[in-house]
Amino acid sequence: MPRPLLVRYAGLAGSLLLAAAAWSGGATDPWEPNVTPGTIFAGENGVLLPVSWLLGTLLLIGAWWAGRRDVPSLRWAYVTAAIWAVPLLPFLPLASYDVYSYACQGWQQSAGLDPYSGGLDLLGCPWADAVAPTWRQTPAPYGPVFLVLAALAAKLGDLFPGGGLTGTVALLRLIAVCGVVVIGFCLPVLARRAGVPPQRAVWLVLACPLVPIHLISGAHNDAVMVALLVAGLTVASRATAWPRMIAAGVLLGLAVGVKATAVVVLPFAVLLLPLRWWRSALVLGSGALAALAAVSLGAGLGLGWVTSLSGSGVSVQWTSPPTAVGLTLELFGVPSAVPATRVIGMIVLAVVLVMLWLRAFSASGADPVHFAGLALAATVLLAPVFHPWYALWPLAVLAATVRRETLWLVAPCAVAAALCLPDGYNLALVTKAQGAVVMTVLAGCLAWKVLNEANRHSLRPRVDHGGGDRPHRAP
Repeated sequence: MPRPLLVRYAGLAGSLLLAAAAWSGGATDPWEPNVTPGTIFAGENGVLLPVSWLLGTLLLIGAWWAGRRDVPSLRWAYVTAAIWAVPLLPFLPLASYDVYSYACQGWQQSAGLDPYSGGLDLLGCPWADAVAPTWRQTPAPYGPVFLVLAALAAKLGDLFPGGGLTGTVALLRLIAVCGVVVIGFCLPVLARRAGVPPQRAVWLVLACPLVPIHLISGAHNDAVMVALLVAGLTVASRATAWPRMIAAGVLLGLAVGVKATAVVVLPFAVLLLPLRWWRSALVLGSGALAALAAVSLGAGLGLGWVTSLSGSGVSVQWTSPPTAVGLTLELFGVPSAVPATRVIGMIVLAVVLVMLWLRAFSASGADPVHFAGLALAATVLLAPVFHPWYALWPLAVLAATVRRETLWLVAPCAVAAALCLPDGYNLALVTKAQGAVVMTVLAGCLAWKVLNEANRHSLRPRVDHGGGDRPHRAP
């Protein structure tokens, strides 16, 4: 069998096995986490569930990894990624209960309540039993754009067979699929302007196991945020007239309205417009603020979602490098190190983002889109909390701008794709000490790689991208 066909059907076999794992042990309603390493080794879950999850995950990761060096065509990449995603659509969500939180927040918004004023315990939700207890007392940490989409899903959910929660989850999954489609549409444009083979960029992102597992099956709203980000960057990279410049700002503002962390891309998008940087900042900033204000006022919401972000830091796992450093220090006797290293991580992030922007602004031939991807990578690395699907933020941009070896991109995503058991149990919980030490070492290596890549990219010869790479600033 030719290698591309072997890759395609090995990944399909993995996807089918993961569909079996979702059917037999996915995130259920009501919340009932019954798949842990302990239950697997004790034989409580039988044979089908652990074998289908483990073998399916390995096959999907292995096929993606093996296929990255030889992608026959853009069409082949699209078709293969779609084939891998389809088997997961009809079954329970994999690897997370978050979609049920989305459903409840959408229900609250559609019922005229303020999801930023309290959690499910205060505002209520007919599907509260499906939400993990950790998030039942937490206000919605997402922006008004996503709450409007979730409210629409909750409103229309009753029209589906089964109605209620089933229909809402189905529509939330459809929204995520639309986000993935937008990502796939924009990637070739960004890749061609950077001199990257578009089929490789599409393969690295759409065929990444994190997409079928967490964006398609898990229906995470990161699909919407990333779609709006890459769409905004695509429009900005080709904007030569005011309407397109404003449209780019609107798209990036809507991305911020899904998750506030998307704001780190805005300063780099400013450098894509053919204006002086401060004029570009005014144009993009005005479009972004107008979009956010329009959605917030139209939905009857304020800026409460900004303060609600503090609730997302309740998770303490070594998958976040600053948290891992704190856990490592605590292992060596330093008390209460995690809060301190998290604060230091945020300070370092602010410094790194400024340095990246200055390098993108001043270096001849620097590609602002590439630096935007590095800024997203720094944000993921230095944030207090990391969930596996966060790895897709930088991957979606860097896959379209990195011309050389992509091992440093795919390796973290491969590890992240294997972290969660079918119903959401994170394997980081059972490797707390070991994982913290290993992550501390790896975080240093990856941070060096990101900074080295930034330096290398800024020294590359300038490439003519036809109105894209580095703006010709007006006098």
